[in-house]
Amino acid sequence: MNNNQTIEKLRQMRISAMADLHSQHLKNNGAGNFTPDEYLGMLTDHEWESRHNQKTGRLLKQAGFRQKASVEEISYEPARNLDRNMFTRLATLEFISRKENLIITGASGVGKSYLAQALGHEACINVHKVLYANTARLFTRLKLAKTDGTYLKELNKLQKTNLLILDDFGLQPLDNHGREALMNIIDDRYEITSAIIVSQIPVSLWYELIGEGTIADAILDRIVNSSHRIDLKGESLRKGILKDEN
Repeated sequence: MNNNQTIEKLRQMRISAMADLHSQHLKNNGAGNFTPDEYLGMLTDHEWESRHNQKTGRLLKQAGFRQKASVEEISYEPARNLDRNMFTRLATLEFISRKENLIITGASGVGKSYLAQALGHEACINVHKVLYANTARLFTRLKLAKTDGTYLKELNKLQKTNLLILDDFGLQPLDNHGREALMNIIDDRYEITSAIIVSQIPVSLWYELIGEGTIADAILDRIVNSSHRIDLKGESLRKGILKDEN
């Protein structure tokens, strides 16, 4: 069997990255610089890295993030009330492994969504399936799904995510459908998968926000008791951006 046949068979087996690197080394006569074990290991590592990058790329795209965020770029200025040690521990993603939740609260513009999406990006890089959603839009989509008979299918999709990020929670009052949808989402995920809930509304007001005492009790019991909490402070970061642009 000649080298061209080997490369073609690698491509047919969908080991394209390995085939490309092998072809490159053959053209440059570089294969002789390695022992057989070293060469095979190098080709294998290259294929694995290529597949890993492709998978994380798909996960990042499917997550639907609103902005590109990174845990390395988080600001820990004292005025923000963000504990570096706590957030560093969260960035290890152990809370996902333990099926725990995170609640991030604070005024508009203090960087709540950025923190959540930074953790979401880190989760995708570590091959966790993530979904980022505006809460009101998600509930609207679920309401439409009820009318066309795909409600359970949509809930099943949400349940299969390792990390669900609900942004702007509580900006719109919850109607009966919203309460039911929230209860279904939280109940399906309880002690199975993790969620990050981002809100301008303090947790102390969530009971009134949800309404319907029995449902509110059930939802809060499942969310709050298994959650880490971050309450961001400080001035709006958007003000600084606007000043820089003017």
